[in-house]
Amino acid sequence: MTTEASHPLYVPLAPLAAPRAEEPRRRRRPPVPPARPAEPPAARSVRPTDPVAARSARSVRPARPSAVPSAVPALRLAPGRLRAGVVAGAGAVGLLWGLQARPSARLDVLFASGAHLTGLLAGYGVLVLLLLMARIPAVEHGVGADRLARRHALGGRYVLGLIAAHAVLALCGHAVHTHADLVTAAGDLLSYGAIAAATAGTALLVAVGITSARSVRRRLRHETWRAVHLGALLAAALGFVHQLAGPDIAGGLLTRWLWSLAHAVVAVLLVWYRIVVPVRAALRHDLRVAEVRDEGPGVVSVLIRGRGVDRLRAEPGQFFRWRFLRRGLWATALPFSLSAPVRDDTLRITVKALGDHTRRVRRLRPGTRVLATGPFGALTAHRRTRRKVLLLAGGVGITPLRALFETLPGGPGDVTLLYRASDSSSVVLREELEAIARERRADLHFLLGPSDGSFDPLAPRALRNLVPDLAAHDVYLCGPPAMARAATASLRRAGVPASRIHSEDFDHA
Repeated sequence: MTTEASHPLYVPLAPLAAPRAEEPRRRRRPPVPPARPAEPPAARSVRPTDPVAARSARSVRPARPSAVPSAVPALRLAPGRLRAGVVAGAGAVGLLWGLQARPSARLDVLFASGAHLTGLLAGYGVLVLLLLMARIPAVEHGVGADRLARRHALGGRYVLGLIAAHAVLALCGHAVHTHADLVTAAGDLLSYGAIAAATAGTALLVAVGITSARSVRRRLRHETWRAVHLGALLAAALGFVHQLAGPDIAGGLLTRWLWSLAHAVVAVLLVWYRIVVPVRAALRHDLRVAEVRDEGPGVVSVLIRGRGVDRLRAEPGQFFRWRFLRRGLWATALPFSLSAPVRDDTLRITVKALGDHTRRVRRLRPGTRVLATGPFGALTAHRRTRRKVLLLAGGVGITPLRALFETLPGGPGDVTLLYRASDSSSVVLREELEAIARERRADLHFLLGPSDGSFDPLAPRALRNLVPDLAAHDVYLCGPPAMARAATASLRRAGVPASRIHSEDFDHA
């Protein structure tokens, strides 16, 4: 049987055929074995002797499995292509330097050549960092927001290292060339306006790097961290002024034109996707809070309704950055996943009170205007490569997986959800999950118990007991960072390849 709640958000959707990712080319797909007979709820539970309670919810075959039809596939840039493009650009910068380099054994020339190469690479690196954070949909959907953020952080370290090397090599080269000590050479260089601008830009980038350190960022308000990071835009502009005055860029008209064009393109993308697109979406969709529902201790669902919301092309598993236009919330864009598929111009997020901003979400009133930027994230059905799928959630990380649990195509037994929580009161959206499991005849296990208990329900053997053919599954994983790291390690030891473990860390998103 199927169930229907009081809100159209939970109405079962039309069916889609299961993906055929495993079908070899020009060969017929082997027949799918017949569905297993229904089991009693306790048949797939954790053994009673285990101190962690596990519960399963199964039912008869539904008349129509739920799925979400996708009108137009989103454009996605594969991570490999992004990496290849970045490397190719660095190669082009190295070629530009090589064409202008003059071989010489003089020490000052060697220092200067090294300074020119590191300076060009640092300038190019700043452009790449800005591009990664421009929130370009094709890049966000293909690579994933958390992976982009991690690459952005790693790239920032490389850029700061290149800038430091550039400064040291330039200083040493000037000191050797003028036969001066380093202090005198430094004072002489700072008398040039372009070099002084670059020094100020470097100071701003160092401040960005310091505040990005995890130990420092945890102590800063988000607004402070964001304000410091906006300084990176000014740093890039100051660095551009310095580069145009240098011999590598100023030496030819074509070089100046190409370098300026690259900066202009990145600037346009930043303005377009960070400012124009969100403002246009706000005017077009007129998103407003429709309802705030209590889901449990410290957890609420916020229903947000607007016009033409389907044109956002949001997929289950994705998230938006939400800005609620009320006191205490308007200045911060909060990343929350959709906790249900989009229907009837309604979006839903489910939020647990973990800090000042999330606690204020509970006090939202119907009619509050909402600015939503997105959708972002690559934790979607397009990553699926196998017929069988395991969804592994921890805590409030259930929100994107709840939407996938309802919408991933598949027959009985193809989709399994494991939900890790400390106790039954910590389980979010339990009734909905059990209803979906009954409708889809899917496996649902609640793994309840303290994280420091003697029995680990996410250990490799425990996972294989719950999902005997675990290695044949794609795994979608979302939960607190510590739980996600431990679960990833267990899945790898249980035989699941890293390429089939799909996750997003919202600490980096």
